[in-house]
Amino acid sequence: MSLIGRIEAAAYNDVIFPEFQGNPLIEALPPKLSQSSILTKLQVYPPLPTDFRYSGDEGDREDFLAYILMLRQPLEIYFDVFRAVERVIKQGYSSRNPLSPTTQNYLHYRVDEPISVFPSTGKFISRGRGITLLGESGIGKTTMLEQILLYFPQVIQHNKYNNEYIGFSNQVVWIKVECPDKSSVRELCQEILISLDQVTGSPLTKPASNHSNLMFQIEQRIKSSHLGILVIDEMQNISVQRTRGESGLLKFLKKIVNRLGVPMLFCGNPDFDDVLVSTTQNARRSENGGAFYMERLSQDSIGWKAFISQLWQLQWTNVNTPLTDSLDCKLYELTVGNVDFACRTYAEAQSLVMGTGDESLCEVVLQEAYDRACVQSSRSSEVLNAKEELLSKGEQKKDSSKVNKATNNQPFIPSVDRPQHHEFSDALRDMLTSKHLKENIKDPDRVQYAGKTDSPVDYLREKRLLSEDPIAEEFF
Repeated sequence: MSLIGRIEAAAYNDVIFPEFQGNPLIEALPPKLSQSSILTKLQVYPPLPTDFRYSGDEGDREDFLAYILMLRQPLEIYFDVFRAVERVIKQGYSSRNPLSPTTQNYLHYRVDEPISVFPSTGKFISRGRGITLLGESGIGKTTMLEQILLYFPQVIQHNKYNNEYIGFSNQVVWIKVECPDKSSVRELCQEILISLDQVTGSPLTKPASNHSNLMFQIEQRIKSSHLGILVIDEMQNISVQRTRGESGLLKFLKKIVNRLGVPMLFCGNPDFDDVLVSTTQNARRSENGGAFYMERLSQDSIGWKAFISQLWQLQWTNVNTPLTDSLDCKLYELTVGNVDFACRTYAEAQSLVMGTGDESLCEVVLQEAYDRACVQSSRSSEVLNAKEELLSKGEQKKDSSKVNKATNNQPFIPSVDRPQHHEFSDALRDMLTSKHLKENIKDPDRVQYAGKTDSPVDYLREKRLLSEDPIAEEFF
């Protein structure tokens, strides 16, 4: 599903750079802001819990956990990618000024159509650039991109410029689509056409049946919409092995950048890097507007500290569990710096304890929450490799005394639906999820037998099911 942004009426701003002056497509963009102002625009801090957390019903309080998934803590890379997007949009528009005869010529003729006469302002020269953003799944690439794109209006509606009517109404600043699973040019064209129709409120365009007409159709729609940047997510769907060389889809995308002058942003997992470096031309075209690799946060980084401090405030349990070093370490150990995993784990942890009688959070609860919220992700090769890397660097905690000190300071209210001893939690979880649980229980009715005897305690002691001195006796 395409990302849908807002529609605004054009408001023209003064620009300093001479190449951008007198261009309504550029002057209608938001004015340039400072780094601090941009990061403030990109942040999303949900409302903090109020006294409702102490008095509200657990079912109602659980609804507020949705706020946790809305948290957006801007990182340093947000600003770098934002500036790159802002820059290539303006550069792309600089060669497509709708008031220029060159642009009118560009809009009228097909890009591959021979032209014998050019306007006095010269032949159209593309200034489209490519941006590449790579990173592991779930690291926050798409979330960051959406925050950046939504800063810009998606559609700007023009009427008059310098008190004169101009010959177009809609300027589509950006659209975001996903790369088709089979690297199909037709499927991508359909996605682009649907997105352009949706954002401009136009009737859905019926894709042309043959390839040549489809290429002409998509070219005209991109030109007439004055598209500022095309963002394509999930670019790892392109495979060099599957396409036996350079993908036909990549060739089509290069045509959009090179001939139509529309900047493009490629977003994908590290696998897409293999496609880019397969040829020098691919690598150069994809990075001439900026190349970024989004990494997992390290635990001692400013980004993680800022994120965890904001996240931990979003607590709707009826008791306040302060953030300790051991809880911080445990959440990082589980999620290996992945903010999406951390948000889901933290929300699930609160959901698990609500209404149990003990709503405090501890490491065991975080572990159980992670196992439930990230049951598939936790077994992915990327996550397992990341955890192995943490172990090799010694970043996981080794001092168990810190754990005991932190958990002993927590309010303790016995509850049958949460583990109380972290040293047993892994074994208990493995036992409960085992496919051979019933086979491993030799006699499931022994407790019932004990109740029918004259001395149940003696019976349980005889069967070694009761320990009166667990430290001295060896039961396992």
